[in-house]
Amino acid sequence: MSDSASPGSVEQGWDGPWYRVRADAFEASFLPSPDEDLDAVCNVDVFVDLDDGSRWSATVFTVTEVERLMATRAGSDEALGGRYFWVSDGLIVRDPGIDNKTHVIAGLIDNDEFSAIFQRLDGD
Repeated sequence: MSDSASPGSVEQGWDGPWYRVRADAFEASFLPSPDEDLDAVCNVDVFVDLDDGSRWSATVFTVTEVERLMATRAGSDEALGGRYFWVSDGLIVRDPGIDNKTHVIAGLIDNDEFSAIFQRLDGD
């Protein structure tokens, strides 16, 4: 799998508070802030519906955002003063933006790592 995994044919746009991306193998529903630059999104919840009908979720962070969150917590009682970062359904990516996150999701589906990283929501 190359670093430039493509989601295939893509349709995207706003649907209420959601920014939805429909690709060949999945639909991703991102929940960025309403005024957030989509190319700069560095921390976002995403729900993914696969073609088989299953539904999945994760929170996607950039490396820079994780560093920022840890620095913010330094000197506090939270996360042992910022010495660690943990989320149960977290995925850390290098680059910001909805398009980058969509390419990562497509790559994870293509190389069969998706179900090990995202949390299944429909109980199976």
